[in-house]
Amino acid sequence: MSYQTILWDIRDGVATLTFHRPDRLNAFTQEMHREIRDAMDRVEEPGAARVLVITGSGRAFSAGQDLEEASASGRAADFDAASTLEVNYNPWLKRLRALPMPVIAAVNGVAAGAAANVALGCDLVVATRSATFLQAFARIALIPDAGGTYVLPRLVGMARAMGLAMGAEPLPAEQAAQWGLIWKCVDDDKFADEVSRLANGLAAGPTGAYALIKQAMYASADNDHATQLALEATLQKRAGASGDFAEGVAAFLEKRRPVFRGR
Repeated sequence: MSYQTILWDIRDGVATLTFHRPDRLNAFTQEMHREIRDAMDRVEEPGAARVLVITGSGRAFSAGQDLEEASASGRAADFDAASTLEVNYNPWLKRLRALPMPVIAAVNGVAAGAAANVALGCDLVVATRSATFLQAFARIALIPDAGGTYVLPRLVGMARAMGLAMGAEPLPAEQAAQWGLIWKCVDDDKFADEVSRLANGLAAGPTGAYALIKQAMYASADNDHATQLALEATLQKRAGASGDFAEGVAAFLEKRRPVFRGR
């Protein structure tokens, strides 16, 4: 499949999906969703990638849903928001969360509406200092979607989540990092190098263990303490039986760098 609204690249174990409608601030369209789903098929192929990076072209990560396409008639009544979520967003967002590899959101500019929550649903979020996160939904009398009502209270607590959703004001990346909403905010001129360093470092790491870390961390939101302890034991058994664990211990004892193979 040739792509018109995204860019796709895999090299050295790092897959990069770039939203690519810079003239429209990379706003999501039905065609973009189709292409993202196809790219997800590619990244899920065994051995295709060890890390996925998601970013945007130009000066934005993404402005969120393209409302002009969603309501071509110009009438709000013709915009079926629920169908847009169920058909376009939710299927690939579920796949993104379940990917057995680290997913990095490299937020290079404004991330608004659904795009803000696409980014916040990734495993690690790195943003430029000039980037902003905007829960724009209330400005048009909608609620946060694309997982926003799930991730926001869990990341920053109910008070800040409510403020972000109801206030619908841009949150600078530096403040987002201070609040724990994202992993890191870096100077714009150091952003590309930092994303590359992080992605390549993870691609060379024990990606099988990363998949188990994701499973355990995300399960903790719904588990009680005893259940989580039991899950840790189950997953640790799998990690301890891996070739990467044997390699990590051998490298430690031999005082050398480990060579992990993700299994």
